[in-house]
Amino acid sequence: MNTPVLTDRYKNHRFPAEIISHGVWLYFRFCLSYRDVEELLFARGIVVTYEAIRKWCRKFGQSYANQLRRRRPQPGDKWHLDEVFLSLNGQRHYLWRAVDQEGTVLNILVQRRRDKHAAKTFFRKLLKGCRYVPRVIITDRLKSYGAAKREILPGIEHRQHRYLNNRAENSHQPTRQRERHMRGFKSPGHVQRFLSAYGPIGGRKRLAAIRCKKMPLTAPGRIAWPLMRGLGASPQGSRQ
Repeated sequence: MNTPVLTDRYKNHRFPAEIISHGVWLYFRFCLSYRDVEELLFARGIVVTYEAIRKWCRKFGQSYANQLRRRRPQPGDKWHLDEVFLSLNGQRHYLWRAVDQEGTVLNILVQRRRDKHAAKTFFRKLLKGCRYVPRVIITDRLKSYGAAKREILPGIEHRQHRYLNNRAENSHQPTRQRERHMRGFKSPGHVQRFLSAYGPIGGRKRLAAIRCKKMPLTAPGRIAWPLMRGLGASPQGSRQ
């Protein structure tokens, strides 16, 4: 990645930014726990605790996702929108999600309701920072979409059909898989924080984003492993 990286964020970290970024990528890319990532790194000679990996994901996950979002090409002009319920602490919440025709996640939002006001809030979040508007929006038959669309995106074609929105409905499956693996999400903030980073990082294919080199299984402090190139790059010789 060509954008400058704030190396001060890695100050006082024992490992270089390349290893930190790889640990974060492993957690979000695959259905792994922090302990699983700990064992995978240990197999490469990197001794780090699962608690440190949790802190890496909490501190750097969103910033990596933001960088990937900025460098991605412009998404498609056909947006699929859908919502699915989540049970958080015994209360029902709704996860709103938008994807384009290629399945790229555009944005997500967790809300308590799925009425017109909630739909308008999601539309505004979705359009924030976009330099274009979609050609067509595809949703299910929930009336809140049509009411919000008439105010936020008048003039945009809106298709509502049960079977046209399979693209958005299928995009919920990885979230459900992670939800089961994590034994449920803890709070609305936890869902929003995790999925905001999970979408861009989880969809990043390894071969397209990473140049792999074999690492020795000893001396983890001297390992130079250029993974997730550009997201965690720091000047040569800096120790974190």
